[in-house]
Amino acid sequence: MTRLSLPERLLRHAACAVALVLAGCATTHEGPARLGLRLPPAALGASISVQQHLTVQRAGSTNDLDVALEVDPAHVKLVGLAFGQRVLSMDFDGRALNEWRHPMLPAQVRAADVLEDLQLTLWPVDEIARALPPGWQVEDRGLRRTLRRDGAVVATIDYGGMPRWQGTAVLENVRYQYRLTIESATE
Repeated sequence: MTRLSLPERLLRHAACAVALVLAGCATTHEGPARLGLRLPPAALGASISVQQHLTVQRAGSTNDLDVALEVDPAHVKLVGLAFGQRVLSMDFDGRALNEWRHPMLPAQVRAADVLEDLQLTLWPVDEIARALPPGWQVEDRGLRRTLRRDGAVVATIDYGGMPRWQGTAVLENVRYQYRLTIESATE
């Protein structure tokens, strides 16, 4: 049996932790298909660079991940870190979604799902509404955003304040039964 060094063991544990966090945002084979939202980076209407702490609660477990997020008119870039090690990176230019993932991440952890939750949470409601397929609706009422399909609530997002990428946002996904809390670092 080959014994792993301490850095190799830590990286393996980090990859497992990230897999658990992002699995909350991932689709399972039994569930309905994801929305497939892919909004252009410029549709955010701002350039941002934020550090965030993500907490996913699903099926009685809680997992955490730190991310660095940058959005400019040309790109959405995200780097996920666990125990100080990069375990996921994503770059979306409005057409192609490129990702790097640690080999330990399970296949069901998809950058497309992470991008969708990110855009549902941060992008303006009017931009989201224009991109939705028939039968889907989204609305903002105060500091709450609600996504519906054929009238049934799919997800709600509650914001601690504006702009949406500052403070805390909580996405409650009824369809996939998870809660994603996004805490952005203060400037």
